[in-house]
Amino acid sequence: MSPRPQAPPAPDGRAHADAGVVADPMLRALTGEWLIDPAHSRIGFSVRHAMVTTVRGAFTEYQSRLYFDGYDPSCSRAEVDISTASVDTGVEQRDAHLTGPDFFDSAIFPRMRFVSTHVQLTGGDVYRMTGNLTIKDVTRPVVLEMTYIGQVMDPFGYQRVGFDGTTTINRTDWGLTYNSRLAEGGSMVSEKVRLQFDIAAIRNTAAD
Repeated sequence: MSPRPQAPPAPDGRAHADAGVVADPMLRALTGEWLIDPAHSRIGFSVRHAMVTTVRGAFTEYQSRLYFDGYDPSCSRAEVDISTASVDTGVEQRDAHLTGPDFFDSAIFPRMRFVSTHVQLTGGDVYRMTGNLTIKDVTRPVVLEMTYIGQVMDPFGYQRVGFDGTTTINRTDWGLTYNSRLAEGGSMVSEKVRLQFDIAAIRNTAAD
């Protein structure tokens, strides 16, 4: 068997980590640090309620640090800190329940955190980002499927990029075990939660 061919090195001498998939050369110009624009982004979730409908919500306060490597996507990284008290489902009473001891317990655990550990280009504009998600005092790995949407220079002179990402977790893995049972069987709140990341990021020119 002949040895697996190696991808050509990037112009700065680095070798591509995922030799089977080569990043689009157009993405090399996007290499650098980026900040999520909260006014045009959404970090949200959806969960089945009472087995018959879906409740959607989002976290409105968070801080981020993103680094995208257009030469070698495996060198990209992301850190996002989210205020658990900023959860918003559109119903004040439900939000108060979510921030209470039954769920996030925001008074004791004010933040949840995601830190990437690996990024892989899987084809086209699709990336697989593996990382550690910490909720309360539990840290567990998750895998996000991320899609690159595009980039643009806005009228104010800011360079912007867009990504969409999603993953599904079992909330009980992070100690969010509260539930009540329905008379017909099943749970009032599903254990499966879909996390959604609709990200618009602005280049951090201060870091260049």
